[in-house]
Amino acid sequence: MPFGFHGLDLVVILVIALLIFGPKKLPEMGSAIGKSIKEFRKGMSELTSPKEEPEEKAKVSSPVSMEAIDREVASKKAAAESSMAEPEVYSATSKTETPAE
Repeated sequence: MPFGFHGLDLVVILVIALLIFGPKKLPEMGSAIGKSIKEFRKGMSELTSPKEEPEEKAKVSSPVSMEAIDREVASKKAAAESSMAEPEVYSATSKTETPAE
């Protein structure tokens, strides 16, 4: 049995938990505990598994040509420069009204 508990012990613990938390909250708690255990196991397996070298990761990823990267950088640079162009300044004195006499 898990953690050294026998069948009757588990039933008593389940009944006490049902009385304390109620039938609506108990499934939510079980789900949360299950997700926590799953994440813990996943984290432990990531820590114990051998890590890939950065060079191997680069080989696995899809190949991208340097020309494509240069074109993308140039287009982003041109877009940034055009957005930084000086805006036209309108002054309040450009439209003068003549006072009505």
